[in-house]
Amino acid sequence: MLRYQWTRLNKQQVGAYAEYFVKMELTMYGFQVYEAEVDDRGIDFIARFEYGPFIEVQVKSLRSLGYIFAQKKKFVLRENLFMAVALFTLGEPPNLYLIPSHAWQAPNQLFVSRDYEGLKSPPEWGLNLSKRNMTNLEQYRFDEVVSHLCQ
Repeated sequence: MLRYQWTRLNKQQVGAYAEYFVKMELTMYGFQVYEAEVDDRGIDFIARFEYGPFIEVQVKSLRSLGYIFAQKKKFVLRENLFMAVALFTLGEPPNLYLIPSHAWQAPNQLFVSRDYEGLKSPPEWGLNLSKRNMTNLEQYRFDEVVSHLCQ
Protein backbone atom coordinates (compact mmCIF):
# COMPACT_ATOMS: atom_id res chain seq x y z
CA MET A 1 0.00 0.00 0.00
CA LEU A 2 1.47 3.32 -1.06
CA ARG A 3 1.67 6.27 1.31
CA TYR A 4 0.34 9.70 0.56
CA GLN A 5 -2.63 8.56 -1.50
CA TRP A 6 -4.63 11.70 -0.70
CA THR A 7 -7.53 10.65 -2.93
CA ARG A 8 -8.45 8.05 -0.29
CA LEU A 9 -9.34 10.84 2.13
CA ASN A 10 -12.41 13.04 1.97
CA LYS A 11 -12.20 16.83 2.27
CA GLN A 12 -12.73 16.82 6.05
CA GLN A 13 -10.04 14.16 6.55
CA VAL A 14 -7.54 16.12 4.44
CA GLY A 15 -8.28 19.24 6.48
CA ALA A 16 -7.83 17.40 9.77
CA TYR A 17 -4.59 15.81 8.53
CA ALA A 18 -3.28 19.25 7.52
CA GLU A 19 -4.11 20.75 10.91
CA TYR A 20 -2.45 17.92 12.87
CA PHE A 21 0.54 17.92 10.53
CA VAL A 22 1.15 21.65 11.06
CA LYS A 23 0.79 21.25 14.83
CA MET A 24 3.29 18.38 14.91
CA GLU A 25 5.78 20.20 12.68
CA LEU A 26 5.67 23.20 15.04
CA THR A 27 6.11 20.82 17.98
CA MET A 28 9.20 19.35 16.31
CA TYR A 29 10.68 22.88 16.25
CA GLY A 30 10.08 23.22 20.00
CA PHE A 31 6.81 25.18 19.93
CA GLN A 32 4.14 24.67 22.55
CA VAL A 33 0.83 24.16 20.75
CA TYR A 34 -2.57 24.88 22.30
CA GLU A 35 -5.80 23.83 20.63
CA ALA A 36 -8.91 25.95 20.43
CA GLU A 37 -11.90 24.12 21.88
CA VAL A 38 -14.24 25.84 19.44
CA ASP A 39 -13.22 27.17 16.01
CA ASP A 40 -15.70 30.06 15.88
CA ARG A 41 -13.08 32.82 15.52
CA GLY A 42 -11.17 31.48 12.53
CA ILE A 43 -8.25 30.32 14.67
CA ASP A 44 -7.42 26.60 14.63
CA PHE A 45 -4.76 26.80 17.34
CA ILE A 46 -2.20 29.02 19.01
CA ALA A 47 1.47 28.27 19.52
CA ARG A 48 4.50 29.81 21.13
CA PHE A 49 8.23 29.23 21.00
CA GLU A 50 9.80 29.12 24.46
CA TYR A 51 8.67 32.31 26.22
CA GLY A 52 8.10 34.36 23.08
CA PRO A 53 4.81 35.77 21.88
CA PHE A 54 1.92 33.54 20.91
CA ILE A 55 1.06 33.09 17.26
CA GLU A 56 -2.47 32.39 16.09
CA VAL A 57 -2.80 29.94 13.20
CA GLN A 58 -5.56 29.23 10.70
CA VAL A 59 -4.87 26.10 8.60
CA LYS A 60 -6.02 25.68 5.00
CA SER A 61 -5.43 22.76 2.67
CA LEU A 62 -5.68 21.96 -1.03
CA ARG A 63 -5.14 18.80 -3.07
CA SER A 64 -4.32 20.79 -6.18
CA LEU A 65 -3.53 24.37 -7.07
CA GLY A 66 -6.52 26.66 -6.76
CA TYR A 67 -8.06 29.28 -4.51
CA ILE A 68 -8.42 29.30 -0.72
CA PHE A 69 -9.75 32.05 1.49
CA ALA A 70 -10.60 33.21 4.98
CA GLN A 71 -13.44 35.56 5.83
CA LYS A 72 -12.20 39.02 6.71
CA LYS A 73 -14.34 39.16 9.85
CA LYS A 74 -12.57 36.04 11.18
CA PHE A 75 -9.09 36.56 9.73
CA VAL A 76 -8.44 40.15 10.83
CA LEU A 77 -4.97 41.20 9.71
CA ARG A 78 -2.76 41.70 12.74
CA GLU A 79 0.63 40.92 14.20
CA ASN A 80 1.13 37.24 15.12
CA LEU A 81 -1.73 35.92 12.93
CA PHE A 82 -0.68 33.33 10.33
CA MET A 83 -2.29 31.19 7.69
CA ALA A 84 -0.70 27.75 7.38
CA VAL A 85 -1.25 26.23 3.95
CA ALA A 86 -0.80 22.53 3.21
CA LEU A 87 -0.61 21.56 -0.46
CA PHE A 88 -1.19 17.86 -1.06
CA THR A 89 0.39 16.20 -4.09
CA LEU A 90 -0.35 12.55 -4.83
CA GLY A 91 2.45 10.30 -3.63
CA GLU A 92 4.24 13.03 -1.65
CA PRO A 93 4.08 14.45 1.87
CA PRO A 94 2.31 17.82 2.08
CA ASN A 95 4.20 21.00 1.16
CA LEU A 96 3.73 23.48 3.99
CA TYR A 97 3.72 27.27 3.96
CA LEU A 98 3.28 29.68 6.86
CA ILE A 99 2.07 33.11 5.79
CA PRO A 100 1.87 36.11 8.13
CA SER A 101 -1.46 37.90 7.79
CA HIS A 102 0.26 41.17 6.95
CA ALA A 103 1.07 39.68 3.51
CA TRP A 104 -2.50 40.62 2.51
CA GLN A 105 -1.93 44.32 3.29
CA ALA A 106 -0.70 44.78 -0.29
CA PRO A 107 -2.95 42.56 -2.45
CA ASN A 108 -1.52 41.26 -5.72
CA GLN A 109 -1.96 38.24 -8.01
CA LEU A 110 -1.19 35.82 -5.16
CA PHE A 111 -2.72 37.65 -2.18
CA VAL A 112 -6.30 38.64 -2.98
CA SER A 113 -8.74 40.99 -1.26
CA ARG A 114 -12.39 40.53 -2.19
CA ASP A 115 -15.13 42.66 -0.68
CA TYR A 116 -18.15 41.49 -2.75
CA GLU A 117 -20.03 44.74 -2.18
CA GLY A 118 -23.75 44.31 -2.77
CA LEU A 119 -23.45 40.50 -2.95
CA LYS A 120 -24.31 37.72 -0.49
CA SER A 121 -20.73 36.48 0.00
CA PRO A 122 -18.90 38.03 2.94
CA PRO A 123 -15.58 39.84 2.33
CA GLU A 124 -12.55 37.56 2.22
CA TRP A 125 -8.78 37.40 2.05
CA GLY A 126 -7.81 34.91 -0.64
CA LEU A 127 -4.76 33.06 -1.85
CA ASN A 128 -4.66 32.41 -5.59
CA LEU A 129 -2.40 29.36 -5.94
CA SER A 130 -1.41 28.89 -9.58
CA LYS A 131 1.77 27.70 -11.29
CA ARG A 132 2.59 31.32 -12.10
CA ASN A 133 2.17 32.44 -8.48
CA MET A 134 4.07 29.61 -6.81
CA THR A 135 7.44 31.38 -7.07
CA ASN A 136 5.96 34.24 -5.01
CA LEU A 137 4.87 31.74 -2.36
CA GLU A 138 8.35 30.25 -1.89
CA GLN A 139 9.40 32.91 0.63
CA TYR A 140 6.71 31.53 2.95
CA ARG A 141 8.00 27.94 3.03
CA PHE A 142 7.14 26.58 6.46
CA ASP A 143 10.69 25.71 7.56
CA GLU A 144 12.04 29.13 6.63
CA VAL A 145 9.29 31.12 8.37
CA VAL A 146 9.40 28.94 11.48
CA SER A 147 13.19 29.25 11.68
CA HIS A 148 12.77 33.02 11.66
CA LEU A 149 10.11 32.83 14.41
CA CYS A 150 12.49 30.78 16.57
CA GLN A 151 15.16 33.52 16.56
